Amino acid sequence: MPSVATRFLLALACAGLVAGESACAGPGSYVWYNQQSPEALAAANEYVIDVGDVLSVRVLGHEDMTTRVRVRADGRIALPIIGEVDARGTSPTALRSEIETRLKEYLVRPSVTLNIEETTPVTIPVLGEVAHPGVFPVQANARLAEAIALGGGITEYASRDRIFVVRRSPKPARIRFTYEAVTRGDPSDAAFRLRPGDVVVVE
Repeated sequence: MPSVATRFLLALACAGLVAGESACAGPGSYVWYNQQSPEALAAANEYVIDVGDVLSVRVLGHEDMTTRVRVRADGRIALPIIGEVDARGTSPTALRSEIETRLKEYLVRPSVTLNIEETTPVTIPVLGEVAHPGVFPVQANARLAEAIALGGGITEYASRDRIFVVRRSPKPARIRFTYEAVTRGDPSDAAFRLRPGDVVVVE
């Protein structure tokens, strides 16, 4: 049975106190990570561009259009010819596709390569039944097990099959894991990567 403190922290996370917007469809709503479709699993693990990231954009055959740009506070970047493009909250694959689509107005069959040269430091709240709840800096694409370890590991009161990641981007979700799957290196669960805005809650 989750403690009162844990339930309160989870309610705050779902209400968007940490993320700044609603991140849960409801307190009891969740999806098991390893029961999602292959497409959903791939999307869950793809890096999401955030403010402060530095991107390198190259257009094949048009070296004069190659640019290195940082994502501004408004989430946008400015590129040659096409101008302003929304970057925050998109994956590199989706952003590359968007740039190619925009370039079709000016070029025949444009081919774009996009690389993330620098990533913004990420902080992840780890709440609930861990030894030291708090907000911790992690590397981009950190594993869930790493975040739990930063919180000092789970307590003796933790429910070993009620570990959640409350996610707000690209759409609100509450993703459920078991402790064993995360820590033993399960091929599916261990592949999960945290992203900016995520909140880890151990009930």
